[in-house]
Amino acid sequence: HALSYDFTIIGEGGHRWCEVQGQVDRKVFLSYDCGNDKVNLISDLGKKVDNISAWNVQMTTLKDAGEQLQKKLRDIKLENYGIKGSLPLQARMSCECDASGHTSGAWHFGFDGQTFLLFDPEKDMWTVVHDAVNEMKEQWENDREMAMFLEKVSLGDCGSWLEEFLKCWEEVLEPTASPTMAPDTANGARPWSFPVILTISVLLCISWFF
Repeated sequence: HALSYDFTIIGEGGHRWCEVQGQVDRKVFLSYDCGNDKVNLISDLGKKVDNISAWNVQMTTLKDAGEQLQKKLRDIKLENYGIKGSLPLQARMSCECDASGHTSGAWHFGFDGQTFLLFDPEKDMWTVVHDAVNEMKEQWENDREMAMFLEKVSLGDCGSWLEEFLKCWEEVLEPTASPTMAPDTANGARPWSFPVILTISVLLCISWFF
Protein backbone atom coordinates (compact mmCIF):
# COMPACT_ATOMS: atom_id res chain seq x y z
CA HIS A 1 0.00 0.00 0.00
CA ALA A 2 1.15 3.52 -0.79
CA LEU A 3 0.60 6.68 1.24
CA SER A 4 1.44 9.91 -0.55
CA TYR A 5 1.29 13.65 0.05
CA ASP A 6 1.37 16.24 -2.75
CA PHE A 7 2.36 19.73 -1.64
CA THR A 8 2.10 23.12 -3.35
CA ILE A 9 4.65 25.57 -1.94
CA ILE A 10 4.74 29.23 -2.95
CA GLY A 11 7.75 31.37 -2.06
CA GLU A 12 5.92 34.69 -1.84
CA GLY A 13 3.81 35.73 1.11
CA GLY A 14 0.07 35.20 1.33
CA HIS A 15 -2.34 32.83 2.99
CA ARG A 16 -2.28 30.10 0.33
CA TRP A 17 1.46 29.42 0.49
CA CYS A 18 1.09 25.69 1.06
CA GLU A 19 -1.51 23.14 0.01
CA VAL A 20 -1.40 19.38 0.52
CA GLN A 21 -3.24 16.50 -1.07
CA GLY A 22 -3.06 13.12 0.66
CA GLN A 23 -3.60 9.82 -1.15
CA VAL A 24 -3.59 6.14 -0.29
CA ASP A 25 -3.11 3.75 -3.21
CA ARG A 26 -3.72 6.77 -5.48
CA LYS A 27 -7.10 7.43 -3.84
CA VAL A 28 -7.42 10.97 -2.44
CA PHE A 29 -8.44 11.18 1.22
CA LEU A 30 -7.17 14.61 2.31
CA SER A 31 -6.94 18.17 1.07
CA TYR A 32 -5.12 20.55 3.43
CA ASP A 33 -4.58 24.30 3.16
CA CYS A 34 -1.51 24.81 5.36
CA GLY A 35 -1.62 28.60 5.27
CA ASN A 36 -5.20 28.83 6.52
CA ASP A 37 -5.03 25.57 8.50
CA LYS A 38 -8.15 24.24 6.79
CA VAL A 39 -8.71 20.50 6.30
CA ASN A 40 -11.13 18.98 3.81
CA LEU A 41 -11.76 15.24 4.15
CA ILE A 42 -12.14 13.57 0.76
CA SER A 43 -14.20 10.37 0.57
CA ASP A 44 -14.86 7.93 3.40
CA LEU A 45 -11.12 7.16 3.61
CA GLY A 46 -10.42 10.50 5.27
CA LYS A 47 -13.42 10.24 7.57
CA LYS A 48 -12.25 6.86 8.86
CA VAL A 49 -8.92 8.16 10.19
CA ASP A 50 -9.41 11.81 11.21
CA ASN A 51 -10.24 10.91 14.82
CA ILE A 52 -7.12 8.90 15.69
CA SER A 53 -3.99 10.32 17.32
CA ALA A 54 -1.77 9.71 14.28
CA TRP A 55 -3.95 12.11 12.26
CA ASN A 56 -3.06 15.19 14.32
CA VAL A 57 0.63 14.25 14.34
CA GLN A 58 0.45 13.92 10.56
CA MET A 59 -1.08 17.37 10.08
CA THR A 60 1.56 19.04 12.26
CA THR A 61 4.39 17.33 10.39
CA LEU A 62 2.93 18.22 6.99
CA LYS A 63 2.82 21.90 7.92
CA ASP A 64 6.38 21.74 9.31
CA ALA A 65 7.58 20.16 6.06
CA GLY A 66 5.89 22.91 4.07
CA GLU A 67 7.55 25.61 6.16
CA GLN A 68 10.98 24.01 5.78
CA LEU A 69 10.66 23.82 2.01
CA GLN A 70 9.25 27.33 1.70
CA LYS A 71 12.39 28.62 3.42
CA LYS A 72 14.55 26.77 0.91
CA LEU A 73 12.48 28.11 -1.99
CA ARG A 74 13.00 31.70 -0.82
CA ASP A 75 16.77 31.13 -0.87
CA ILE A 76 16.77 29.84 -4.45
CA LYS A 77 17.63 32.33 -7.19
CA LEU A 78 15.93 30.70 -10.15
CA GLU A 79 17.72 32.86 -12.69
CA ASN A 80 20.97 31.15 -11.66
CA TYR A 81 19.57 27.87 -12.97
CA GLY A 82 18.24 29.17 -16.27
CA ILE A 83 14.67 29.28 -14.97
CA LYS A 84 12.64 32.32 -15.96
CA GLY A 85 9.92 33.77 -13.80
CA SER A 86 8.84 32.76 -10.31
CA LEU A 87 8.26 29.01 -10.34
CA PRO A 88 7.29 27.25 -7.13
CA LEU A 89 9.37 24.28 -6.04
CA GLN A 90 8.40 20.65 -6.67
CA ALA A 91 9.47 17.74 -4.52
CA ARG A 92 8.53 14.13 -4.08
CA MET A 93 9.17 12.14 -0.92
CA SER A 94 8.92 8.35 -1.01
CA CYS A 95 9.63 5.64 1.51
CA GLU A 96 9.19 1.90 1.39
CA CYS A 97 9.24 -0.88 3.96
CA ASP A 98 10.43 -4.32 2.85
CA ALA A 99 9.52 -7.76 4.20
CA SER A 100 12.20 -7.56 6.89
CA GLY A 101 10.80 -4.29 8.24
CA HIS A 102 13.61 -2.14 6.82
CA THR A 103 12.47 1.29 5.64
CA SER A 104 14.13 3.04 2.70
CA GLY A 105 13.28 6.48 1.37
CA ALA A 106 14.07 9.13 -1.22
CA TRP A 107 13.34 12.74 -2.08
CA HIS A 108 13.03 14.22 -5.59
CA PHE A 109 13.15 18.00 -6.14
CA GLY A 110 12.44 19.92 -9.31
CA PHE A 111 10.71 22.70 -11.20
CA ASP A 112 8.00 22.64 -13.87
CA GLY A 113 7.61 18.86 -13.79
CA GLN A 114 11.31 18.06 -14.21
CA THR A 115 13.42 16.47 -11.48
CA PHE A 116 16.65 18.38 -10.85
CA LEU A 117 17.95 16.98 -7.57
CA LEU A 118 17.66 13.74 -5.55
CA PHE A 119 18.30 13.03 -1.88
CA ASP A 120 18.88 9.56 -0.42
CA PRO A 121 18.18 9.89 3.34
CA GLU A 122 19.73 6.52 4.19
CA LYS A 123 23.06 7.34 2.58
CA ASP A 124 22.78 11.07 3.31
CA MET A 125 23.68 11.66 -0.33
CA TRP A 126 22.57 14.32 -2.81
CA THR A 127 22.60 13.56 -6.54
CA VAL A 128 22.30 16.07 -9.38
CA VAL A 129 19.95 15.03 -12.19
CA HIS A 130 20.12 18.35 -14.05
CA ASP A 131 23.52 20.06 -14.30
CA ALA A 132 21.92 23.47 -13.83
CA VAL A 133 21.49 22.89 -10.09
CA ASN A 134 25.06 22.02 -9.06
CA GLU A 135 25.18 25.17 -6.92
CA MET A 136 21.87 24.28 -5.26
CA LYS A 137 23.18 20.81 -4.49
CA GLU A 138 26.26 22.22 -2.76
CA GLN A 139 24.13 24.56 -0.63
CA TRP A 140 21.61 21.92 0.38
CA GLU A 141 24.09 19.18 1.22
CA ASN A 142 25.75 21.57 3.69
CA ASP A 143 22.44 22.14 5.50
CA ARG A 144 22.56 19.44 8.18
CA GLU A 145 19.35 20.60 9.86
CA MET A 146 17.39 20.14 6.65
CA ALA A 147 18.93 16.72 5.96
CA MET A 148 18.03 15.49 9.44
CA PHE A 149 14.44 16.69 9.01
CA LEU A 150 14.10 14.98 5.63
CA GLU A 151 15.48 11.76 7.09
CA LYS A 152 13.08 11.85 10.04
CA VAL A 153 9.97 12.40 7.94
CA SER A 154 10.78 9.95 5.13
CA LEU A 155 12.28 7.12 7.18
CA GLY A 156 10.30 7.45 10.39
CA ASP A 157 7.04 9.38 10.46
CA CYS A 158 5.37 8.09 7.30
CA GLY A 159 5.70 4.45 8.30
CA SER A 160 3.95 4.96 11.62
CA TRP A 161 1.11 6.90 9.96
CA LEU A 162 0.43 4.20 7.39
CA GLU A 163 0.53 1.45 9.99
CA GLU A 164 -2.10 3.25 12.08
CA PHE A 165 -4.27 4.27 9.12
CA LEU A 166 -4.35 0.74 7.70
CA LYS A 167 -6.07 -0.47 10.85
CA CYS A 168 -9.04 1.68 9.79
CA TRP A 169 -8.68 1.15 6.03
CA GLU A 170 -8.18 -2.63 6.00
CA GLU A 171 -11.80 -3.36 5.10
CA VAL A 172 -11.99 -0.82 2.27
CA LEU A 173 -8.59 -1.19 0.60
CA GLU A 174 -7.76 -4.09 -1.66
CA PRO A 175 -4.47 -5.92 -1.03
CA THR A 176 -2.04 -4.55 -3.56
CA ALA A 177 1.65 -4.29 -4.33
CA SER A 178 3.29 -0.90 -3.88
CA PRO A 179 3.59 0.96 -7.19
CA THR A 180 7.10 1.40 -8.53
CA MET A 181 8.53 4.88 -8.01
CA ALA A 182 11.32 5.06 -10.58
CA PRO A 183 13.63 8.11 -10.47
CA ASP A 184 12.67 10.77 -12.98
CA THR A 185 15.05 12.26 -15.47
CA ALA A 186 15.23 15.83 -16.73
CA ASN A 187 13.74 14.95 -20.14
CA GLY A 188 10.59 17.00 -19.82
CA ALA A 189 8.48 14.29 -18.22
CA ARG A 190 5.86 15.45 -15.74
CA PRO A 191 5.57 12.84 -13.00
CA TRP A 192 3.33 14.98 -10.80
CA SER A 193 -0.26 14.44 -11.91
CA PHE A 194 -1.65 16.62 -9.11
CA PRO A 195 -1.81 20.21 -10.47
CA VAL A 196 0.48 21.59 -7.82
CA ILE A 197 3.96 22.84 -7.59
CA LEU A 198 5.62 20.95 -4.83
CA THR A 199 4.90 17.25 -4.48
CA ILE A 200 5.89 15.05 -1.62
CA SER A 201 5.00 11.39 -2.03
CA VAL A 202 5.40 8.83 0.67
CA LEU A 203 5.57 5.24 -0.55
CA LEU A 204 5.38 2.36 1.87
CA CYS A 205 4.90 -1.37 1.73
CA ILE A 206 3.68 -3.24 4.77
CA SER A 207 4.56 -6.86 4.15
CA TRP A 208 2.06 -8.43 6.51
CA PHE A 209 -0.83 -6.80 4.70
CA PHE A 210 -0.24 -8.67 1.45
